[in-house]
Amino acid sequence: MHQLNEGTAAEITGPLNAPVVVLVHGLGLCREVWQWQISDLAKQFRVITYDLYGHAESNHPPEEPSLRLFANQLLVVLDAFNVTKAAIVGFSLGGMIARRFAQDHPDRVNALAILHSPHKRSPNAQNAILKRVEQAKIEGSGGTVEAALDRWFTQSYREVNPVMMDLVREWVLSNDIAIYHKNYRVLADGIDEIVAPTPAIIAPTLVVTGDEDFGNGPEMMRAIANEIAGAETLILKGLRHMALAEDPDAINRPLIAFLARHLRVTTS
Repeated sequence: MHQLNEGTAAEITGPLNAPVVVLVHGLGLCREVWQWQISDLAKQFRVITYDLYGHAESNHPPEEPSLRLFANQLLVVLDAFNVTKAAIVGFSLGGMIARRFAQDHPDRVNALAILHSPHKRSPNAQNAILKRVEQAKIEGSGGTVEAALDRWFTQSYREVNPVMMDLVREWVLSNDIAIYHKNYRVLADGIDEIVAPTPAIIAPTLVVTGDEDFGNGPEMMRAIANEIAGAETLILKGLRHMALAEDPDAINRPLIAFLARHLRVTTS
């Protein structure tokens, strides 16, 4: 593990001269959420994972959290590892950060994958997430974690995988009550910065969601893709928000194929 100068915990693995892929996790989680992808990705790519500000082993945000702050953190990570250009893969809030970064630093992005990430919400959905932000402000992550697990994993999977539920619950509960609700608000309010992106996102883009991801479903996937020229889409059947953990192969195969195609890597 590397502790970068401004307090970001990061790791890098994979072949030294391979194209670089950076994985950006979602709200309340940590870089370990990518453990089911790294083993496959690192066969062909140089893979960087890191903890967002206020998560796991990274420092608290140096200022009020915002998408731009998180995008600047990503820039610091690339610079720390002397990476000129990378593919950025973002999950949920990470997908919002990836879009913000692609708008702010198009010259640093050679491919973009947006996994289970929101677009503009309906008024009811926006009110619901704002209520969860206020609940988290009072109760911390413990006030919302059980409902989150219900949204993130299919019921049949939850029933037979208590160890996974305990692991993800532990990640979420480790968040500091003083900062968690502030980071949560970025997920709630930051969307306006990246809807109808200006400047337009120009990197080759893959947008993925599950057909049972009720908060970031196929309609949102299509809305995101419609705003990025040439974007590819993929709907994962029978999966919810945390498909990357519930069924890693469903994510890994198409993601690696997309990255290999655009980073000019021959798959084995």
